[in-house]
Amino acid sequence: MTGWRGPELAGRVIAAVTLAVACATAGSDTPTRASDGCALAHGVLTVDDLPAGSSVLDCAAVGRLVAHEGTAVTVPEPGMKVSVDALSVDGSRHGFGLEVAADGTVSYDLTDHYGSGKHARAAGPSTGGRAACADGAYALSGHKEYGTYDWWLGDGALPGGLSPADARHAFEEAIETITGTRNDCGYKDVVGARAKYHSLTRREAGIDRQGDCTARDGLSVWDAGKLGDAQVATTCSWSRLVPGRPDWLKEADVRFNTSAYTFTNSPTADCADAYDIGSVATHEAGHVFGLAHVGPGHENQTMFTNSFTCTTWARTLGRGDVLGLRALY
Repeated sequence: MTGWRGPELAGRVIAAVTLAVACATAGSDTPTRASDGCALAHGVLTVDDLPAGSSVLDCAAVGRLVAHEGTAVTVPEPGMKVSVDALSVDGSRHGFGLEVAADGTVSYDLTDHYGSGKHARAAGPSTGGRAACADGAYALSGHKEYGTYDWWLGDGALPGGLSPADARHAFEEAIETITGTRNDCGYKDVVGARAKYHSLTRREAGIDRQGDCTARDGLSVWDAGKLGDAQVATTCSWSRLVPGRPDWLKEADVRFNTSAYTFTNSPTADCADAYDIGSVATHEAGHVFGLAHVGPGHENQTMFTNSFTCTTWARTLGRGDVLGLRALY
């Protein structure tokens, strides 16, 4: 079970929640029990154990790990949302979002966006590959950076064996592709997103060895290490709820899976099964700034749910990627 390392709620007044909730207790004879009588089994929960509409306060669920289709997030404090986006080799792990309203009520975003979901806009047919500048499909995750995305670089081993200086440059280029909507389609930059690199840090991304989102610590870190075997890279984003508008990004951490996959910053003709750092980093930066995955039929977009080895085309944005950012910023 993952402990909650976020800020405490001492002194904060929470409105009483009157919704009656029956929380599942399967798999344990010694559930965690809140004063109101809601019980949760020990260990990792599912979205069925903590269903939408239940109260994380009544069920003492803040700081608990909730899993869905191979990814998991740690339940945040009221008024916050956490999202996990996993880039995989076959697109089988898309991620999800868990939101806790100010009164403690939980809700989920379990949409496989794929260019046609709750926050999506699609142009043209959804099957068959389309040229990057002819495809207007995009999907949004529900958050944005209202100010400047401040980020740090982990001081451990980095993808492709890059030095900290080279890794910083590669990640900055990727982030600037998103904030500056760098593309080959002739679109001018009218997006107001901003980012600033700070320094190396001994802190790690809030992502564990299984690729699950732990609790936020207030520092947005890009690093590398072990993730679940199906994950090439993972982004965890924490945002504060804003009624009627995209949620306000408070932290977004990125980790590359250097335990299971090989990365390079300069694919050559003899490249074999190595992921391009710039392409993956641009995809993850898209998640940071509020873009979600698009799926089959949109393989030429940077935010396509899979990544391709030994190619660099995703370092620049497609039409849908640009339109998504314009819709947000």
